[in-house]
Amino acid sequence: MEDITRGGQFLVKETKCENVFTPEDFNEEQIMMRDSVKEFVDKELWAHKDKFEKKDYAYTEQCMRNAGALGFLGVAVPEAYGGLGMGFVNTALVCDYISGATGSFSTAFGAHTGIGTMPITLYGTEEQKQKYVPKLASGEWFGSYCLTEPGAGSDANSGKTKAVLSADGTHYLISGQKMWISNAGFCNVMIVFARIEDDKNITGFIVEYDRENTNGITLGEEEHKLGIRASSTRQVFFNETKVPVENMLAGRGEGFKIAMNALNVGRIKLAAACLEAQRRTISGAVNYANERIQFNTPISSFGAIQAKIAEITTNCYVDESATYRAAGDIQNRIEAREADGNSQQEAELKGVEEYAIECSILKVAVSEDVQHCTDEGIQIFGGMGFSEDTPMESAWRDARIARIYEGTNEINRMLSVGMLVKKAMKGHVDLIGPAMAVAEELMGIPSFDVPDYSEFLAEEKEMIAKLKKSFLMVAGAAVQKFGAELEAHQQLLMAASDMLIEIYMAESAVLRTEKMAKKLGTDKVSDQLAMTQLYLYNAVDIVTQKGKEGIVSFAEGDEQRMMLMGLRRYTKYVNMPNVVKLREQIAAKVIAENKYCF
Repeated sequence: MEDITRGGQFLVKETKCENVFTPEDFNEEQIMMRDSVKEFVDKELWAHKDKFEKKDYAYTEQCMRNAGALGFLGVAVPEAYGGLGMGFVNTALVCDYISGATGSFSTAFGAHTGIGTMPITLYGTEEQKQKYVPKLASGEWFGSYCLTEPGAGSDANSGKTKAVLSADGTHYLISGQKMWISNAGFCNVMIVFARIEDDKNITGFIVEYDRENTNGITLGEEEHKLGIRASSTRQVFFNETKVPVENMLAGRGEGFKIAMNALNVGRIKLAAACLEAQRRTISGAVNYANERIQFNTPISSFGAIQAKIAEITTNCYVDESATYRAAGDIQNRIEAREADGNSQQEAELKGVEEYAIECSILKVAVSEDVQHCTDEGIQIFGGMGFSEDTPMESAWRDARIARIYEGTNEINRMLSVGMLVKKAMKGHVDLIGPAMAVAEELMGIPSFDVPDYSEFLAEEKEMIAKLKKSFLMVAGAAVQKFGAELEAHQQLLMAASDMLIEIYMAESAVLRTEKMAKKLGTDKVSDQLAMTQLYLYNAVDIVTQKGKEGIVSFAEGDEQRMMLMGLRRYTKYVNMPNVVKLREQIAAKVIAENKYCF
């Protein structure tokens, strides 16, 4: 695995399709896992969707217990602590397929397995892990994560909750208020972040919660929310809650680091959790479009409906491609670190941290696609889509939170570019070299040779390479102009980030389709090729628009003219795809199969 691309390097290194993991690479164990998760979801969640919409919190808790009995809560937990000890791809896989029926359950599941259990497995002492993790892995106990406060949201390190050491030095007394705490109503363990004295950074604690002996913990009422209605969300108040000193997680002042790393994993898992929701939405919408007759014909035969079906299907295919690509990269990185003698804890932490840029990209892209997908789902159903009798409106409401939690999409957009610039400063990703090369290339005379695109995906790959140049041109010039001050220019960061996101997503689709073509033959992947070409066409438009927005906002005169000329050069097709034809082809396949079928 010496060829592992480091996080963020996708921008400056060519990735070979043989080195990416795709959904077509699932092994037998993974396929069995996927099928057993789907069976659980169909039987326990999808069949009782109304219970979640009616705020049946007890049913959510019951389903969590059943998921624990089937081993689903312990997929990522090492075998030594009662889990299945499976690799990162399996973690993403279970998260994906268990999250498609209702956001209420997927929120409970994600909060418990991710931010509720993982901080202990990754940062806990041996004693802490032995004591808590087996109970969390089996579903005997449930976890929650208490970070957000009324005054501390995106600025997570500004929390006011205090931890005061007792006079005899045996325990801390925690006092403060937390809000939006998922699973608060039925958890037994809380990961609580509090500040000791005037420390710069917060500290993490493992706090037990017993409903009989409350130890100064009180809960607010259940919040009334737009979506995820049966996920327990409450305020938590601590009034001199006694926590033994041995329950501090990692060291004093390490809490902010724990919170940030937990969010990295949470981000890619949130992207995975938005995939099956898209597949089910697409299948439901296509079923309806095939059955709904207007003007004596099924509405699925109308171009306007086919365009919608094609676009949401394409986004889903691309989202799968990118999410499993990153999950595979993270797993490879973890395995490589373990082979180098790192502990499982260290390997996992560093493996995920390495791909923090990709995790932020995925969180933004996939959460926005699932919202668009459910919105188009409502539209295809027409008036029926607006009714609670069809599953579309609840899917749309549940999707809305995905753009807010695990760091808002605005924060994640800025993080993705900010982290990339930091990696460049540290020398982990060479951005400056390639950016200078692009600047030089712009001064030269462009080649007017007609390129040879006879090889499969040749023009698409060249387009991706050109889109990377357009990003390097814009971001490179912005970094030169503003240096470390770039962080203050949020609108520029947002525009650059949209360019970065489209490049990663489009390239992931190209790599997946190319890998499949090498295995099955190009004639077997014509629909996948159509989706790759359609997505790339849309991505080129976004890169053009956002690149232009950036250039005209920070460059003037000759520099601006040169860069706009460069942007035109780097976003120009030799052979434009026939977009309508591509959409018709993709829609025809999905309509014939009567479901999402890739």
